[in-house]
Formats: sequence, C-alpha cells, structure tokens
Amino acid sequence: MGDVEKLAKDEELQKQGGPLARKWRGKALAAQAELEALRTQFAEQRTLPVARAAHMKQRHWVGVVSLLAGVLIPFLAAVLYLFVIAEDQYASTAGFTVRSQDSTGANDLLGGLASFTGNSTASDSDILYEFIRSQEMVAAVEEQTAFSAHYSSRWPRDWAFALWPDSTIEDLTWYWQRVVSISYDSNSGLTEVEVKAYDPEVAQQITHAIVRESQIRINALNEQARADAMRYAQADLDEAVEKLKAARVDLTKFRTRTRIVDPEADMQGRMGVMNNLQQQLAEALIQYDLLAGTVAPSDVRLKKAEQQIEVIRSRINIERQTFASSSTETGGVGEDYPSLISEFERLTVDREYAEEVYRAALTALETARDEASRQSLYLATYIRPTLAEESEYPRRYVLSALIGLFLVLVWSILALIFYSIRDRG
Repeated sequence: MGDVEKLAKDEELQKQGGPLARKWRGKALAAQAELEALRTQFAEQRTLPVARAAHMKQRHWVGVVSLLAGVLIPFLAAVLYLFVIAEDQYASTAGFTVRSQDSTGANDLLGGLASFTGNSTASDSDILYEFIRSQEMVAAVEEQTAFSAHYSSRWPRDWAFALWPDSTIEDLTWYWQRVVSISYDSNSGLTEVEVKAYDPEVAQQITHAIVRESQIRINALNEQARADAMRYAQADLDEAVEKLKAARVDLTKFRTRTRIVDPEADMQGRMGVMNNLQQQLAEALIQYDLLAGTVAPSDVRLKKAEQQIEVIRSRINIERQTFASSSTETGGVGEDYPSLISEFERLTVDREYAEEVYRAALTALETARDEASRQSLYLATYIRPTLAEESEYPRRYVLSALIGLFLVLVWSILALIFYSIRDRG
C-alpha cells in the first residue's frame, strides 16, 4: 500500500470519527514528516561542491625556474662549449716494460741464497711509474718539447682544457696529470702511457720524450746497481783478505811460540820414541833374565843390565810426563799437549774458514765484474709511440651525458632538501 492510499484511508477514517481514526492519523503524519526529512538529507548529500580548475602555484613556478636555471641552462651551455668551442685533441700511445737478463749471481755460488732475494723487476717498474708522474719528468719533457707553449696556445678560447700562460712548474705538474694517462699492471709489469695534445705530431713527440727519459732512468738505475754490486763485492773481498791474513798470522805466532810446526806430527814422533823405548826396555829385560840365569849375582854384566833397565824406565817416565806436563825441565815446551793441540786445531779451522770465505768473495767479485760488463736491466718497448689520424678527445657525448646526470642529481637533492625544510617549517 502506497503513502497516498494511507493518507486517503486516514482522511476517510477521520471523517468517520472515533479514537481509532485519530490514532492512524497521527502515525501517518509522523511517517510523512520522517519521509520528508530523509528526502531533504538525501538531496543535501548528493549536492557536492564543484572542483576548481587546476592552476600553477608559487612553489611550482619555483621548481620550474630552478630546473631551468640549475639544470637545463648549464647543460645547454656545457654542450655548446663541448661541440662548438672545445678544440679537438689527439692521443699518442706507447707501451713498455722493464726486463732483466737471466744470469747467475754470486749468491747462487754460495748456496743458492739468491732465491730468497726475489726479483727486482716489479720494484723497478714501480719506480718508473712514479718517475713518469714526477716533476722531474715534466721538467725534462718541457725542455725537449716546449710542453707549456703548446697547451697554453689555446688559452683563453678553450679555457676548460688549455693551460693558462705563465704557469709554474707546480702548475705544469698538475696539468701533466690531465693530459698524460698512465696505466700500470703491477702483476705483469706492463706500463702504457697515453698523451693528449692539440696536434698529433706534438702528442707523439711528448710520448717519445717520455720513453727516452724512462730509458735513461732505467740505465741510471742499472749503473747504480752495478756500481753497488762491485762496491759490495770488493768490500767483501777486502774483509776476507784481512781475516785470512789475521788467521795466518795467529798460526805463525803459535808455531813461533811453541817451536812446533804441527803438534799432531810432533805427537806422532814422540809416540814413536815411546814405542822405541818400550821395545828397548823389553829387550833389556830379556837380556837381564838371560844373564841372571847364567852368571853370579855379583857379576858386572848383571849390574850393567840392571843399570840399563833403570835408565830406560826413567826415560820412559820422562817422555810420558812431557805429554801432559807444562814443565820445561821434563823436556816439554812449557804447555801441555792437549791445550796445544786444541789451540792448533782452532787456529787451523779459522785459517781454513778464512780461505773459503776468501775464495767465495773472489768468485763473487769476478761474477759482479762479469755482470757489470753487460746491461742487466733494459726498457722493452712493445708499443712504439703512435701517430693519431683523427681526434678522440674530448669525449663530447660522454662528457655531455655525465654533466647532465650530475646536474639532475644535484638539482634533485637540493629540491628534496628545500621541500623538506619547507614542510617542517
């Protein structure tokens, strides 16, 4: 039943009168009021405000202006400079390494100790790498090729890549790192040098000068190494000679003091005398026994035999005492033989060791002299200085991309910092 039918029925009931009619009439009026309220609320909810058209605000204009001023304009200026103003540069490349000849050193003759010293080629290459980057190399190249005059001739037109006039040697050394690139492999010892110049012939001349100065420096290192080797070998030989002289002098003093050339030989001689006396004593005892059985006890021959036996025994005792006695009264030399033999052996060992050291030092000197007669270190050039036919620098597209990327990154970071501070404020 619709609302209209309810109202018609209520009006009819109202006309008829009675409490029931009045009750239905009140409910109908309340329902009608509630319905009107719901319609009004629904109409208000569907009526929404209309959005305004989008427009640029001040912060948007600041971002656009900062993008143009901080990124686009500098990028266009850099591209314009690289492709219109910057002049072409030509590269010349050279490659070399430090080599050493295989030779047998003095240390090999003394027991193969040279294996512990290692190979000095790597250290020589390290020295050469630092020398190429040094001020001394810059000064030498400047004297041979007029380095500064060539690179300052483009100033101030190409101010980003050219060298300013009236530059000092420190300025040249700083600029040298820009135009001379060095690639060095410490494992293989290979070194490559690339020189950039406004003229290909000048770049090749500078590369030739670098190779030439590197060869001179390697020769100087080689001469110094040979001189040091000769000096050390000669010093070792002089020391060995002095030790050998001292050992021989000590042995001579021993022989002069003891009047014994060789204690061992002298001991063997004394042992021979002892053996002879022992044999004579045995013969004398046999003669005495033979006489004692055939003659009377008062016989003169028997007394002489006893006297001979006593003399032999006394001499044997004296000879035995001389082996361990330092008394000259018993026929000794003033020192006991064990001490003499020990001292003699020590002096003999010192002399033999000094002779071995002398022979080794003499061999080392001869070896050092042989090595000094030839060049043990040299510069092997595996890439001769090249002559460019077209320019490779500056790398305009690479530099343009890097500049654009750098500007965008800087602008993004600054924008984030600005809006972060703005939002917090």
